[in-house]
Amino acid sequence: MPVSRRSLIATSALPLVLIAALAACTSEGPREAAPAPDEVATPAPEWNTSPDSVAAIGDSITRAFDACSLLSDCPEASWVTGTDTAVSSLAQQLLGEATAERSWNLAATGARVADLPAQAAEAVRHEPELVTVLIGANDACAADVASMTSPTEFRAALTEAFGVIREELPETGIYVSSVPDLMRLWEEGSESFMARTVWQMANICPSMLSDASDDGVSAGERRAEVRARVQEYNTVLEDVCTADELCRYDGGAVFDFRFTPSHLSDWDWFHPSREGQSELAALAYEQITTDQPAEPVAPRVD
Repeated sequence: MPVSRRSLIATSALPLVLIAALAACTSEGPREAAPAPDEVATPAPEWNTSPDSVAAIGDSITRAFDACSLLSDCPEASWVTGTDTAVSSLAQQLLGEATAERSWNLAATGARVADLPAQAAEAVRHEPELVTVLIGANDACAADVASMTSPTEFRAALTEAFGVIREELPETGIYVSSVPDLMRLWEEGSESFMARTVWQMANICPSMLSDASDDGVSAGERRAEVRARVQEYNTVLEDVCTADELCRYDGGAVFDFRFTPSHLSDWDWFHPSREGQSELAALAYEQITTDQPAEPVAPRVD
């Protein structure tokens, strides 16, 4: 039976097709598919070194309690939102004349970390470009060491507060200060009769400052336990902040700051004075406005 010209061409072309297919499979292998549009890597969000609005959450330190007068808040001297030019607050340095209109102090005297989520909810209503966090001293300053907030509880409340902020303000920066070294408070004031008297009469931070003149083994162990708890809080603050791309932790700068009696309130020898508030503002401004976040500070050897 004669073979048609078309059949002959198709038959002779078949080996060529097989050879081409084999070459494709045995050379470089199958090409990878181009990534889908939603798989393309997006650039990491950038830290804003010049935010145009600031909200502060935290405790009495941010309220500048006892900085101006006995047993009262003095927000005009706050390290974050203060308008007192002697303090040169963070907001003054960032916002200038707009400080009063573009900054909000939502901290509360006596607040613990458990109060932070509610403060965060207040902060997001103002839609700030920066939220500052300073919390933890009251969690350690309990009636006794057994009553201090546990690190697990501290982490849970802090994480919740971050979630509140991020749900509404995904592009807002968060600046987190370390908890001050409460042991240094005792070191700076324990030799002062006035400081010891005020601490005792006002029942200030009893876990650390009660029986301030007692330098026995038991008292020393108690104070060391409080200091260790503060360091645990700072580890949590760093961990939670590091997990957020738009958060900066101060690297332990506040904890490590070598404050003196001049940095403490004349009224209670515990809260920052105007000078102490000014130092907090300077530390924050330096770290917020730099292009690179702070490196962790090496633990101090006393």
